Amino acid sequence: MGGIEADPRLAGVRYLGGALALRDLPADEGAEVAFAGRSNAGKSSAINALAAVRGLARTSKTPGRTQILHFFAVGDPGRRLVDLPGYGFARAPLALRRRWEAAIGAYLQRRRSLRGLVLLSDVRHPLRESDRLLLGWCAEAGLAVHVALTKADKLRRGPAAAALARVRRELADAASVQLLSVVDGTGVGELRDVVAAWLELGTRAKKDPGQKGGKTPGSQDRPAGETGRTTRQGRDSG
Repeated sequence: MGGIEADPRLAGVRYLGGALALRDLPADEGAEVAFAGRSNAGKSSAINALAAVRGLARTSKTPGRTQILHFFAVGDPGRRLVDLPGYGFARAPLALRRRWEAAIGAYLQRRRSLRGLVLLSDVRHPLRESDRLLLGWCAEAGLAVHVALTKADKLRRGPAAAALARVRRELADAASVQLLSVVDGTGVGELRDVVAAWLELGTRAKKDPGQKGGKTPGSQDRPAGETGRTTRQGRDSG
């Protein structure tokens, strides 16, 4: 996919199917990582970049295109990526928006195989009210969260680093935070590490070509994806 090279840990990602009702989802076993965010925050593009497969998750310039939960197997059906419906699309019918909200809320609260959630938020307008609502749901569910501030290529290095620092100060230990650009590859390697850790896929043997220049500006010292909370897996096993 462009200049982003594949990561062997995420090889063979393939589409499993989609649904909205919990009863229609793949079996609640194994481990999965969900991707959430406002419409056009870049969820589908992030999944494509992680897998280095263009068009794996459908992208669109039309907000609200993802209207169901889409599941992707990582090697085997027991490890999955999940593209959640985008929220915050004002022009979607009210009844449909309520169905999305109900489905996402039920999924986050009741899906036992869910190991963590990646929240995608535009670095130019980070953490809007709907994002904070989602973070609240995750806190109530005891779910680990990693925030990726997308479209980092749209800002100069200084303003992007400043936005990253602001969000990190606000969230503190509630979530780990990074910059991400699927255009120039910034932060792709860092995000792969987070997803691979949650899915127990191992660590990188060497620097990922998808992450240019090593750490993103202002990158944290603790491992990406590590927050002050245990993962749901750790909580359930206690």
